[in-house]
Amino acid sequence: GVVTNGMSESKRDGKNANAAILVGVKPADYNSPHPLAGVEFQRKWERQAYKLAGENYRAPSQLTGDFLADRPSTGWGRVQPTYQPGVVLAPLKDCLPHYVIETLKEAIGYFDTRIKGFAMPDSILTGVETRSSAPVRINRDENAQANIRGLYPMGEGAGYAGGIMSSAVDGIKTAEKVMVKYAPLQ
Repeated sequence: GVVTNGMSESKRDGKNANAAILVGVKPADYNSPHPLAGVEFQRKWERQAYKLAGENYRAPSQLTGDFLADRPSTGWGRVQPTYQPGVVLAPLKDCLPHYVIETLKEAIGYFDTRIKGFAMPDSILTGVETRSSAPVRINRDENAQANIRGLYPMGEGAGYAGGIMSSAVDGIKTAEKVMVKYAPLQ
């Protein structure tokens, strides 16, 4: 499948600005009680994006104005794509769930009221970004320990964070609990 990432290089000096808009997805959206249903949910939409863009690891893209108007894009505007290995003009509604499309449209409109130009018609939307946080969660007790003694799952991969900062905070909180547990007796 195809997975994109909205990261920026450390200098933030790329040709285009970028941002990721995340839409909440709940286990009820997976239509399965299986513990790995979230993984399959991700893979389903990644496969759709891969097929939509021609099965060559390019990503589907659409101009923001066309996305909001629910029409296919036919060419680029002032903003030129920089995603590597490349993009293909394609309707993003064909590689994301309907409720995600509707939420994205609402969010883009709202952000444009706060950040002038956010919904610039010839800006580019590229998808899909399905790996913002883990699709599974490893259960842990009040001491941050899993059901395996001495195992302390933490951060994004364990399902307790959704990015670098929240992973760092979860790691610090978990480390504090480990330090309390193993502190020398006075």
